[in-house]
This record gives sequence, C-alpha cells and structure tokens, in this order.
Amino acid sequence: MFQVGNIYVIAAVAVIGGGLFGFDISSMSAIIGTAAYKCYFNQTGVENGNCGGPTAGTQGGITAAMPGGSWVGALASGFISDIFGRKKAIMIGCIVWVIGSTIICASQNIPMLIAGRVINGFSVGIESAQVPVYISEIAPPSKRGRLVAFQQWAITWGILILYYISYGSAFMGGQTASTYSTAVFRIPWGIQMVPAVLLFVFMLFLPESPRWLARKDRWEECHKVLTLVHGKGDPDSPFVLYELNDIREMCTFEARNADVSYLELLKPNMINRAHIGIFTQIWSQLTGMNVMMYYITYVFAMAGYEGNANLLASSIQYIINVVMTIPALIWLDRWGRRNTMLVGAALMMVWMFTNAGILGSRGVVEPGGVGGVAAVSMRLSGAPAKGLIACTYLFVASYAPTWGPVSWVYPPELYPLRVRGKAVALATSANWAFNTALGAFVPPAFVNIRWKVYLVFGIFNLCMFIHAALLFPETAGKTLEDVEKMFEDPNGIPGIGTKPWTTRVEYQSMTRMERGDITKDKLGSIDHHDESPVREEKV
Repeated sequence: MFQVGNIYVIAAVAVIGGGLFGFDISSMSAIIGTAAYKCYFNQTGVENGNCGGPTAGTQGGITAAMPGGSWVGALASGFISDIFGRKKAIMIGCIVWVIGSTIICASQNIPMLIAGRVINGFSVGIESAQVPVYISEIAPPSKRGRLVAFQQWAITWGILILYYISYGSAFMGGQTASTYSTAVFRIPWGIQMVPAVLLFVFMLFLPESPRWLARKDRWEECHKVLTLVHGKGDPDSPFVLYELNDIREMCTFEARNADVSYLELLKPNMINRAHIGIFTQIWSQLTGMNVMMYYITYVFAMAGYEGNANLLASSIQYIINVVMTIPALIWLDRWGRRNTMLVGAALMMVWMFTNAGILGSRGVVEPGGVGGVAAVSMRLSGAPAKGLIACTYLFVASYAPTWGPVSWVYPPELYPLRVRGKAVALATSANWAFNTALGAFVPPAFVNIRWKVYLVFGIFNLCMFIHAALLFPETAGKTLEDVEKMFEDPNGIPGIGTKPWTTRVEYQSMTRMERGDITKDKLGSIDHHDESPVREEKV
C-alpha cells in the first residue's frame, strides 16, 4: 500500500486525533447555555417559559464524564499501543469515538448522554496519549517540538469549528420550553464523528513508528520508514544510518529488561522523569484553561451577555486560541520547553489574580443565579465587566503558545523507548484525572465560593512556575536517545540553568562524512557525545 513520507503531512493527519478533544470541549461549552439543551435535560423546573437545565452538580457530572473516560482510555492506551503499535492504537480510538458520538447524538436522557461521553472520553484518552508518542518517534529532533505542537493546534481548531457549528445550530427552533428543537444539539453531536472517520481512512496511508518497529525486531520495516520519512528515498542517507544505529544501540541496551509495567515508572532510575511528565499534564489542567473552555458561557453571563450574544462573545476566545498557538508552531524548538512554561505560568497567574480581584471587589452576588443557572452566581456591568472579559482573553492568549502545546510536546521526550508508550499514557491519564475533577468542581465552586475560583487557579499557576523553574530540565534540540543519556547522567539532571542544545545530530554524521573523517561503514561507531570539531547549525 502507498505510504506518505512527508513528515508534515504525517503530523497533520495524526493530530486530527487532538481535534476530537477540541470537538468535545465546544460541543459542551456552546450547547449548555442553549434553551434546547436546558429544556430537554431540565432538572430545575420552568419559570416564565425558561428552563433551568441540569443542576450544577449534574452538569458537573455530565462535563466530567468525558475526561473520566479519557483517564481510563489513556491508561489502556499504553497496553494497546505497545501490543498493536502507535498507528493501530490511533485507529482503534477512531472506532471508539464513532460509537460514543452515535450514542451522544441519540441521547434520550442524562444517563444516556453520560454513557456516550464516557465512551467518547475513552477514545480521546487513547488519541491524546498516543498521537504525541507517534509523532515524537517519527519526527526529526529539529522539528519534533513544532510537529507535536500541532496536536494542540488541532485541538484549538476542533474547538473553533464545532463551536461555530453549534452556534449556527442554536438558531434552530425557539428559545422557550414549548418551542425549542433538539436539532440544536443533535446536529453538532452527530457531525463530531466525521473527523474520526477521516482520520481512520487517512491513517491507512501513514507509516508505523520506526521506534516501535525496532522494539518488535522488525528492523527492515524500521529502516524503510526512516528511509521514507528522513532519507527522501535513500536508504544509505547518513542521517538515516545514524538514526538507525542510535535506535539499535538503545534497543540493545533496553533488551536486558524486556517486561514493561507501570510499576517500573516508580523505580529509582525512572521516578524523577515520571514525576516530571505527570506534573506537566497535571499543571496544564490546573492552569484553569479547560475550565475556561467548558464554562466560558457562565463567565460571560456574569459579565451581562445572554443568549446568542453570549455564544458569539465567547467564540472570540476560541479564535484567540487558534491564532496564538501559531507562534509555538514556529518558534517552540528555539524557545525551548522550560522558558516557554515559565513565561506562560507567570502571565496566567497575573490574569487569574486580576479576575479574582475584579469579581471580588466589583461583582454583585446573585442568589439563585442568573437566568435560573445557579453557577452564574455573580453579576458585573460597565468597566469591571469589560475588564473581566479582557483578562479572560489575555489568559487564553497566554496559555495558547505556552502550556497548551508544551504539555503535549514535553512528556514523550522524557522517556526511553521501552517504557514510552505506558509512561506517556500514565502522564496523560493524570491530565484526564484532574480534568474530570475540575469539570465536576467548577459549577458547584462558582455557586459556593464564587470569585475565589479564580484565586484558586492563580495560586496553582504560582506553584507550577516554582516547580518548573526548579525541577524541569530542558529537552529541546536533543534526539530521544540523547535525552535518555541525559537522564542516565550520574551527576543528575539540574532544572535551573538547563538550555536547549544547538542541534548537531542531523548534521554531525553528514558533515564528518563529507570531510572524509569517517565512512558509511564506520557510522555505527559514532559516539553521540563526540566533541570533534564539526559544523554546528541552529534550528
């Protein structure tokens, strides 16, 4: 079968899996404020023809059902990926997504809706864990950050696209208990299965991860994939041979311990990087970003927006999210991972504390909520309302080029090949565990502690800044095998002061071969840390 070798095409197809997560976010955030959703799944009664919708606790459970399923899916993906391969794991996730979306689209009641969201979540767990692994293992070091960051960009596009589909669907039917139409939510919930079908079909034409093939002793296929993707059809390309040798050495080293389990990540030689990967994903949730995405209509309702005006104003942040992710795609490998995380944490902390100050000092408490929605527990107007909206937009603009893409790029770079599938699955499961908790926490929190919700997330951003500054090493510009050597350094891995490397890997073997220092037959003996003078090039 024909296989695509262009790395950008491979990444563009694979990250459609991230788009599924984006579809889920906006399929809920754009719909929970519509009359059709609130009336069809109503639990709080009808007042003046307006429905209150599910209770705050029930809505938290509905929202949390998807990340709850994702937590299970992420953990299971480690086994699926190691057994069937990265490519097939992604394809299995597509099938699961179509099943879940069908159930959601046909939902007759809240339990059926929750069941479908749990199944969809299982799919998102697989995709979110294994798409970054797949791209990391097939991408060249100089482009790895950029290509994995496409995962986050796909998420932002998924959010934006389905949000506007949902916004358009919101005009179908009336806005009261007697005139609403279920097409308002059934159309977007049905459409969201389309990208999964496309992803499944397109994945048939992509190669398997060369590192997974090597791990299964399928060296001829591994060589063919490296030739296709990195050698432009030349099996004797110096970089192809260099990388093949690098992979072979690492597989030989790891073969001494063939059995892999999650418990291995708790061993002394692995626990440091396991904790870094897990907390990268935990902190990405504790920034408060996904809370903003799921419940943004609540925030804008506090600022005085209602109905379709609320949906339209909320959509601006999704446009900001898409546009502001682009700088990371261009410069993330140059900025490095650490600096990007530190700058993002500092800026998001400022906007969260500012929002807490605005709501705490100028907000008016609304007993029972606004429009029958208890979570909309405060009301602002005038300049304070504009300030709340501005800081919300600035928060999204700070997250989009920093923790958004880095949280997907960083974890797959930390682990050796033998445990990478399960290690990234564990880290991603932590993301979904906290996503689940926060999805259930926020509606009741807006009811009970109101403006202090922003204070909580501001403190989390301060903690993540300190943690990343002290303990997160830089991995930009290194091959995955060189990152492994870095962590095996007996002198330890410092957090403070580590910098991106000047990327030499892709040029070292070619340059020395051009100079006649080595021949192709001697390529296997190259020392990865050989310090002989060679031409260096920055990416």
